[in-house]
This record gives sequence, C-alpha cells and structure tokens, in this order.
Amino acid sequence: MPFVKTNDGVNIFFKDWGPKNKQPIVFHHGWPLSADDWDNQMLFFLAEGFRVIAIDRRGHGRSDQTSEGNDMDHYASDASAVAEHLDLHDAVHIGHSTGGGQVARYVAKYGQPQGRVAKAVLISAVPPLMVKTDANPDGTPIAVFDGLRSALAANRAQFYLDVASGPFYGFNREGAQVSQGTINNWWRQGMTGSANAHYEGIKAFSETDQTGDLKAITVPTLVLQGDDDQVVPYKDAALLQDKLLAHSTLKIYPGYPHGMHTTHADVINKDILAFIRG
Repeated sequence: MPFVKTNDGVNIFFKDWGPKNKQPIVFHHGWPLSADDWDNQMLFFLAEGFRVIAIDRRGHGRSDQTSEGNDMDHYASDASAVAEHLDLHDAVHIGHSTGGGQVARYVAKYGQPQGRVAKAVLISAVPPLMVKTDANPDGTPIAVFDGLRSALAANRAQFYLDVASGPFYGFNREGAQVSQGTINNWWRQGMTGSANAHYEGIKAFSETDQTGDLKAITVPTLVLQGDDDQVVPYKDAALLQDKLLAHSTLKIYPGYPHGMHTTHADVINKDILAFIRG
C-alpha cells in the first residue's frame, strides 16, 4: 500500500491512479472520512484521462493514528509531503468541507510557492472561519461544536449514523431520496479513523481562521456549495470565499446538501471538468 512518511514520522496513505504523465487531480476529503469518499470522482476523472490522487488525512482512513498534529497546519503539511513525494506539477486540488480548508492552506503555504498548483476547487468548504467570534458575528456558536464533541465522545458509532442519516446528505429533508448504502459507507469510513483525531479535528475545522489563506491564493479557484447545506452555512462560507479569492468562480446550487458531491455527483463532476478544461 502506498504511504508517505512525514517529517514528524507519520505514515500518510494515498491512492494514485492513472497515467503518470497526465495532469494530476488531488482530492482532499471531509471530516471524519477518508480518500474513499472520492470513489465516484476518482473513477470519473480517471475515465476522462487524468491522473487521480486521493489522500487519507492523518488520523483518518489508513493513515497513522497519532495523538499529535490534528490541526490545519499539519493537514496541509501532510498534503505537501504527498505532492512532493510524487513530484506533482500543474495539479488541480479539490477539497470538500474540512478538505477545502486543507486545500486552502496547502495551496497558500506550499502549492503556490513551490509552483505545483494550476487550479483549486472548494466544495462546501469550511473557510474562512466557521465559529462565531466578535470578528465573525454571523458564525456558528461554539456551543454547536461543543455538542458535536460531546456526542462523539459519548457514542461515536451512533453519532456518525445520525450525521450521515440526517444533515450531511440532506436525508432528513422531506422527499429526499435516501441511500442506505451511502449512509453505511459514511459510517464505515468514519469508524475506520481515530476517535481522538476526529475529536480534535472539530476544533481544526471550526476555529481555524483561514482568511489569510484565501487572500493569498492567486490560482483560479472554483467555489461550489448548495444553499441547503445544513453543516456549513453557505453565506458564511462560499459567499465569503468568493469575495476573498483573487480569481474565483462561484456557483450556488439550489437545494443541494453538504455532501452534494455524492448525492449530485453527475452535476458536480461535469461542472468541475468544465472548470479544469476551461
């Protein structure tokens, strides 16, 4: 199995499919999932002739479960370790939710300075800042994230079923087409990872101010989000990302949920493909 060892000795798992001489697309998953969350996109873009790569964040999936480094700085550094190991250039980095934060910090701190990134895509992404503060009065109250931590610590298995069955894919909405397989797969990915990494990851995705990351990104960036995102409110995410990014293309999908890259993969994939080839 392919792994990269980071500077602090953590083994990071990655998938790498397709011709090595083709343009690489790198996928960064959301909390608390793994590279498997991108199966649909990996197969789609592989068939379109790209080299596709997906990474398991530390403490997630098949990567090492460490007690340290469960923060956005290490997430980005780990992503850079993979990109440097594979010597990727002209890459498109795509991140969903927490993975969008990972992409923003990676591109700003590593990818652009090293000349490795061509474009970026943020899907239902957490930047610039989720939690409510004096400087971010429209953010989500810290009590909401404290509730997530409490539910995870009390019964992680049930909590993950509840998230996947409800707000993540919008399966709690009237008339939603519920997929039990999608729910089971979300639960499977989550339970494979580390409870500690996931617990600490809540702070990472909710309290990391990435305003500076977004302002530093100069490559063309596609910003996608649904207006029925019950996890990351789009008015505090995609709309602000569009304002902060230097070269942004924004698309808001009416009625789409947080996990729209799964529930509406046919639409999302085609829009990303058009952006990459545009």
